[in-house]
Amino acid sequence: MKKSPWKIYALFILITEAVGFLSGWLTRDGAKVYSQSIVQPPLSPPAIVFPIVWGILFALMGVAAARIWLSPPSDTRTRGLLLYLVQLAFNFFWSILFFNFQAFGFALIWLVVLWVLILWMLLTFRQIDPVAAWLLIPYLLWVSFAAYLNLGVWYLNR
Repeated sequence: MKKSPWKIYALFILITEAVGFLSGWLTRDGAKVYSQSIVQPPLSPPAIVFPIVWGILFALMGVAAARIWLSPPSDTRTRGLLLYLVQLAFNFFWSILFFNFQAFGFALIWLVVLWVLILWMLLTFRQIDPVAAWLLIPYLLWVSFAAYLNLGVWYLNR
């Protein structure tokens, strides 16, 4: 049976966006408290920027993962897709740790692990499909910026 590429792309984008949406929905109250009571570091963007950027990043991540799924089966492909799932779970739980529990120090450690997982995923994807790897670079850069923000929040709110 022939794979329908557009359905695969749609499925991966939908799943990835759903994880992001659910995380955002579960942390909406914590995010409100955060924006009203937490001292934020310089360069902190307005709250409206985050859902826009994350929506774009989740779509790019979904496209990248779909490209890997559509590539020929291999151990590298399997590792890449497993990394995609693990980093997606880490991404999901970071928001809960940061906004709902306000565990800023632990969230920073969690975010460093997420950053390493994203880099590992990107390097694995590059072995299979360089375009898929390039699609992850904005995600890696944004999480680097998020680490700066997380560090600043932790430092300013100790």
